Amino acid sequence: MNSPQGYLGGRLIPVSEMAIPVTDAGFSLGTTVTEQLRTFSGEIFELDRHLQRLKRSLEIVGVKPVESLSEISEIAQSIVQNNYPLLAPGDDLGLTLFVTAGNLPRFQNGKRSDPCLGMHTFPLPFQLWREKYVRGQSLVVTEIEQVATQCWPAELKCRSRMHYFLADQSASRIAPGSRALLLNADGHVIETTTANIILYKRNQGLVTPPREIALPGISLLYVQALAKELGVDWNYRVILPEEVAQADEVLLSSTPFCLLPVTSFNGIPIKDGYPGPLFTQLVQAWSVRIGVEIVAQANRFAERNGV
Repeated sequence: MNSPQGYLGGRLIPVSEMAIPVTDAGFSLGTTVTEQLRTFSGEIFELDRHLQRLKRSLEIVGVKPVESLSEISEIAQSIVQNNYPLLAPGDDLGLTLFVTAGNLPRFQNGKRSDPCLGMHTFPLPFQLWREKYVRGQSLVVTEIEQVATQCWPAELKCRSRMHYFLADQSASRIAPGSRALLLNADGHVIETTTANIILYKRNQGLVTPPREIALPGISLLYVQALAKELGVDWNYRVILPEEVAQADEVLLSSTPFCLLPVTSFNGIPIKDGYPGPLFTQLVQAWSVRIGVEIVAQANRFAERNGV
């Protein structure tokens, strides 16, 4: 039987053999840019948009991998073509893509090495969010703030995520099962540790934080397109924490799970504490667009063994 293949440092190799040297800046300093993708029916979702965001992240950090963007695309599709048949029919993959700055000069007699491109797939962990489509996700604000844009711009998607780790630890202590909602130093809502946040207010439509202070989510843009099809207004503006509790619906968008409802904020139910009708409409519209019943797929494969 074939084994899942990955890509690291210019080679296609079994995922089980992938390893980053301890001398790599991605390990030593966390200087890694990344993209998290998924497939629908074995096709990579929004690959071009993810690669364009990767390109921008690489420009920001001044790292240029040996592989061109078109080559990265070809490698990603090749890996998925090899690994997708290892799944049961109807299942789908997550695809992680990352680029490190390469080995640190201090470990290489002052010499620089090429950046390191890596990719690997994994069966999507539907068990992590299956029930949340029905019960919703709870959010809490913790003492951990989002990294200031003076440190690095919000559009940079990177692996320097200690603040995410600490924020979710704190959230779990406050309310087990909750995720952290991060604010900036001005007290404005930014994002969660894994997703963009979207508020729905009947008199305003869908509202999400300004582009310049939150990661430009690929799935966020997809939800915006779905909202337009449904005739729902869309606004980018500053959001205060108290608005989250007062919203008619609160949604989270992220590539692996697509869209989740938030049903509790700081221990207070959002409306009646159940997913709202707009969430259902958007998930149904998304499912129709990509030809996969998103919630049904999660229910079907949540208990399968990994590949």
